[in-house]
Amino acid sequence: MCGITCTLHFHHQPKDVGPKLESEIDESLDLVRHRGPDARGKWVSPDCRVGLGHVRLSIIDPSPQGDQPFHDYKDGIHAVVNGELYNHEQYRKELAQEFEFKGNSDCEVVIALYKHYGITFLSRLRGEFALVLWDEKRQLFFAGRDRFGIKSLYYTVVNNRLLVATEMKSFLPYGWKPEWCIPTLRSHEYDFGWKTIFKGVYNVRPGHYLRSQGFGPVEQSVYWDCEYPDKRVLETRSEAEMIEGLRERLLEAVRIRLRADVPVGVYLSGGVDSSSIAGMMSHLIKEEGSRLGSGGDGEATRLHCFSVEFDKTSGFDESDAARRTAEKLGAQFHPVRVDERALASAFEDTVWASESTLPDLCGGGKLILAEAAHKEGIKVVLTGEGADEHLAGYPTYQPDAIREEDPSWPTSSVTDADRMNKLETLLQGWTYPSPQGITEAIKHMLNHTYNASDVSDMCVLPFAAWTDVHDKLHPIVALAESLDGRTRHLIDTKWHPLHTAEYLSIKTLLPTYILRHAGDNVDMMHQVESRPPFLDHHVTEYANGIPPSLKVPFNPVEKTFREKYILREAMRPFITDEVYSSRKKSYLAPSKYDVNGPVHQLFTRLVTKENVENIGFLDWDKTKSNLEKAFGDGKDEMAYRVTLSVAQYVVLSQRFGVGQAQDTSKGKANGFCHECLDEVK
Repeated sequence: MCGITCTLHFHHQPKDVGPKLESEIDESLDLVRHRGPDARGKWVSPDCRVGLGHVRLSIIDPSPQGDQPFHDYKDGIHAVVNGELYNHEQYRKELAQEFEFKGNSDCEVVIALYKHYGITFLSRLRGEFALVLWDEKRQLFFAGRDRFGIKSLYYTVVNNRLLVATEMKSFLPYGWKPEWCIPTLRSHEYDFGWKTIFKGVYNVRPGHYLRSQGFGPVEQSVYWDCEYPDKRVLETRSEAEMIEGLRERLLEAVRIRLRADVPVGVYLSGGVDSSSIAGMMSHLIKEEGSRLGSGGDGEATRLHCFSVEFDKTSGFDESDAARRTAEKLGAQFHPVRVDERALASAFEDTVWASESTLPDLCGGGKLILAEAAHKEGIKVVLTGEGADEHLAGYPTYQPDAIREEDPSWPTSSVTDADRMNKLETLLQGWTYPSPQGITEAIKHMLNHTYNASDVSDMCVLPFAAWTDVHDKLHPIVALAESLDGRTRHLIDTKWHPLHTAEYLSIKTLLPTYILRHAGDNVDMMHQVESRPPFLDHHVTEYANGIPPSLKVPFNPVEKTFREKYILREAMRPFITDEVYSSRKKSYLAPSKYDVNGPVHQLFTRLVTKENVENIGFLDWDKTKSNLEKAFGDGKDEMAYRVTLSVAQYVVLSQRFGVGQAQDTSKGKANGFCHECLDEVK
């Protein structure tokens, strides 16, 4: 919905720094102006120690009364908010006698809630959000992020100033000089913790808040986390009851996300997740008279579906199935052609928007899709992200689904022998990585979850030999040790292995990769707000309590799994027979391209000896070899994905102006980044 940039100076400031601070805020907002073309606002405290900036994409209450920052001058409370809060009407009624609302914006309730509930107000918010609040009287600087990291929020300290912003690029006007964090890159801790690829820059983690009291040290604390039932406790609900319970919660999550003062559409693929969203939207329009945001009578009840159309021969195109779903629903179908040339053209902007790497070009497809929605006048789209992580959609979950029995939902038809035979088949040729440091104790800490290998090592890079001095933590070890003690206790004593697998994905792949490359960051490049109903916490808390055997049941006769079984049954009234019977197909872009084609030309231009050596931590000879293998006769897919990752780091290096990483192997480096060992002070 918006972009925010904020600063807190730890030391007293002369008042004449005010104009300079205002200029820095303006320049910081300029870098994310694509996130908020409709309005801009800033506020600087009288002592010039606090500054808040905001650019706005108007979704709810487009009038000037919805512009930010929001202020309660009487009590000295100021706030900026990025996101959508779907229960704002409820709190407006409850708090109307205590707080004088200026307009009808959903985000305006933040100050009223803070005044009534204190910092516990975050747990009452329903939606996707990132926010910063300053309480002058208490000298409290407070920042919070939604439960799943749908909206990004970063922080760092530069010249005794705490900086907080929606995107890291907004730190540049304040004097931030980006540096690579080599220990974090080697351990992949940027995948699953509060660290990023840049030294001294951190995430406000999903479900966490950041606070500085009295201009003191910065502390990050959790306010929400995923919960799963004790695997030994028998489930007393019937299957039919759980199917209906999931259906009701998903319908409500979709219903509230149709509210907007602008037109609303949907991103549609050929899979169960987005087809379910589109089907529920159509149902709500026809059966309940719901409207798709604002617009004329016809447009507010006409469903617009946007679908990526890859090359038909690539094996990655789902647009034909999506078209059939749209026709069944009577919706307006918008196929968006995304060929190799389009993916190559979108590549650098996608990396700049996501501020991260992903060894696939699918983010470019989403960027192009958002552009198409924008051209059709659609400002809000509903999407299907989050279903796989909470309802066991990924094939990598299957070994963990049957590694242990499921006492919560006993089935006499599945014997231990059936389970173990299928497990052995699934794991043929698969070995748990066993370098030095991955002990049985580390495996035990992760409940021997096979999915840990996938989520702990997404982007393989050809590191230069000198970086080996920083290779002290294998990614799986770092992942295990990143979990807090409470979570490790639950994994050890209560959670089924499938719960652990889901939890790891929710804390790693979802916020770090999926929601950055296929979510808010790329959608907002074209002023489109994406809303994922599957990540409504009322839905996820219910889904997490469903027995593993109902999420992905194993058929011992056919020796097959039925991924997302409970979701398919819940969505049966809203999806076609084709979608109901389909198998999981992840949203990925094609990965094989010819020499001298647009993608090869792109990589040849970016992945040069000079560019790679300017990064500093990559080995050119290894990189060159991967580039040749990626487009050679064999079209090595792993080499292609390594080359793709290197090309993304080249773009980040150039766009952010990152200094060259230096060889510290002959210096005093001990393999740790001290700025990343301690929380920012």
